[in-house]
Amino acid sequence: MTDSKPNKPLVLSFHGTTGTGKNHVATIIARNVYEKGEDSEHFHTFATHHFQFKNELDLYSAQLKQWIHGNVSSFPRSMFIFDEMEKMHSGLIDTLKAFLDYNARVDGVSFCNAIFIFLSNTGGNVITKVTLDFWRERKDREMIRMNSKELETQIFQDIFNDKNSGFLYSTLIDHHLVDHYIPFLPLELKHVRQCVMAEMDHLKIDQDYDLADKVVRDMPFFPEKEKIFAVKGCKSVRQKLMLYIEEFQHPALTDLNKHSNEN
Repeated sequence: MTDSKPNKPLVLSFHGTTGTGKNHVATIIARNVYEKGEDSEHFHTFATHHFQFKNELDLYSAQLKQWIHGNVSSFPRSMFIFDEMEKMHSGLIDTLKAFLDYNARVDGVSFCNAIFIFLSNTGGNVITKVTLDFWRERKDREMIRMNSKELETQIFQDIFNDKNSGFLYSTLIDHHLVDHYIPFLPLELKHVRQCVMAEMDHLKIDQDYDLADKVVRDMPFFPEKEKIFAVKGCKSVRQKLMLYIEEFQHPALTDLNKHSNEN
């Protein structure tokens, strides 16, 4: 971001299992780039429901090219988020190559200041295995950062050869157009508890450590024996918290009703 004259767009690929914070971090990046953050007109999100029908691939490809080209031509620092990349058709993914290459110019428009972020569950098994091995060897998970290049290579190989992924033999991977493969580690109980506390803060209710602990301990963890990592990460934290508040008539329910009436 400090490079005033980049020779290619910034391309990040986030990998990890469900609920590990990929969307959240993409939102944080948007908030640091644009005054309105994720509400900015220059922040664009694409998901698989935008491209549902395989027989419409040519149409989707043309529309995607037109949309990206039009937005970058009007605002060079546009940001494009592609969610669930593993479910997208490989042909659609390869459509992006023209925009991501070095010194990319399409119809006179430079794409070197644009930002592309791919979100994917692919590579999650590799990341989980590495994290679990660290835990079993009693190593601090933060140490994984020191081995990130090795992990990045494993992710690269895993997604490129995954027969169930749109990244399979993708030209984006083969031509090394992704600048960084960023692993999102599976979340432990303490991390999910922090998510519950953050959700309480977001809902403007008094933080209750006992309630947070009850919510977290009611969520599924794996592996079966050790129960270290949350199966769904922080994905269903809000729903689980609300269930506890309503079912047990927690005092927080009064706060929620109060804020609801004020709005």
